[in-house]
Amino acid sequence: MLDIQTIREDFPILSHQVYGKPLVYLDNAATTQKPRCVVEKIEKGYYNVNANIHRGVHFLSQEATEAHEEARQTVQRFLNARSSDEIVFTRGTTESINLVASSFTDECMSAGDEVILSVMEHHSNIVPWQIQAAKKGITIRVIPMNDRGELLLDEYKKLFTDRTRLVAVSHVSNVLGTVNPVKEIIAIAHEQGVPVLIDGAQSTPHMKVDVQDLDVEFYVFSGHKIYGPTGIGVLYGKEEWLDRLPPYQGGGEMISSVSFEKTVFGELPFKFEAGTPDFIGSTALAEALRYVDGLGMENIAAREQELLRYATDRLSAIDGIRIFGNAPEKGAVLSFLIGSIHHYDMGMLLDRLGIAVRTGHHCAQPLMQALGIEGTVRASFSFYNTKEEIDTLVEGIERVRKMF
Repeated sequence: MLDIQTIREDFPILSHQVYGKPLVYLDNAATTQKPRCVVEKIEKGYYNVNANIHRGVHFLSQEATEAHEEARQTVQRFLNARSSDEIVFTRGTTESINLVASSFTDECMSAGDEVILSVMEHHSNIVPWQIQAAKKGITIRVIPMNDRGELLLDEYKKLFTDRTRLVAVSHVSNVLGTVNPVKEIIAIAHEQGVPVLIDGAQSTPHMKVDVQDLDVEFYVFSGHKIYGPTGIGVLYGKEEWLDRLPPYQGGGEMISSVSFEKTVFGELPFKFEAGTPDFIGSTALAEALRYVDGLGMENIAAREQELLRYATDRLSAIDGIRIFGNAPEKGAVLSFLIGSIHHYDMGMLLDRLGIAVRTGHHCAQPLMQALGIEGTVRASFSFYNTKEEIDTLVEGIERVRKMF
């Protein structure tokens, strides 16, 4: 059991007011709020150990380097990676996917080769592959879904050909909340000898992730969605694959030696971390991971499922509502429309009541096209949300509905 009122005190922003109304923050799928310990870690870093890491011989540089590499080990333990060498720090999920798309395509794909995505992917797992398609002539194939928002695994199996080189799918849909059966998706791909990338942006904040149990080649996530700072993220990759792939960017940090005749790249994970890394962000991300570990991922998952069930029951009673995504395995996300009210109008008017929700296509326009809509209103929940806030959301929706 989580003591929610005590937990909420860790997040000062939750006591803010918006337009004179108490803030009801229900946009957690876009970014989560930050506990005091994470912000204090950033402050402490800049005030006490701010020095460029690696190769520095002075005290501050040594201390900052040690903290950065300890953060890498914290991420390793969080994901249950085999080695900290398999943890690459990036700017977030988007950069992690771009890194794999660029390096994997350079090393392992040629014109006519195929990558399998799903219909519910975020743009960050579509556009990088389209860029490679335009540059290299690779082909994108798409897993369809049913009316409940579940991927059709029988159709997925039919997509494999002798030109399939990679599968890249989201663990949890940022729109539908569908928890995809990624372990089965990975196993099916492995039967065909195909590696897999999993977008974990919407899963790591809400459930325990074990990359060795999944047996996945690549797994990516963002710090700011798991109560950490913005501008920091992670690419996990199996060591044999990271060793095989060429660097994504060149510069300092990622080399062993440089001459005008030849450059020898550094060992893992440094060959993928060109330039000065965000060593303050990495330590703050590690602090965020320790925070959620302290709460217990099982406790977080149970709390958020309780909120999702309550919100689903309350919203389902609203006249004219359409909820998108009804898979049995679902994360703490509700995307909906009310009658003919435009999602933007609903979001703007809820905002005036102090209720923060997301509106639009949620960077998933192909999914919107499959649903036959332009966008939705999305309420997404964190463990620090309350049933009273959900009641406020329902009251706000009813108020707006009556206006129209």
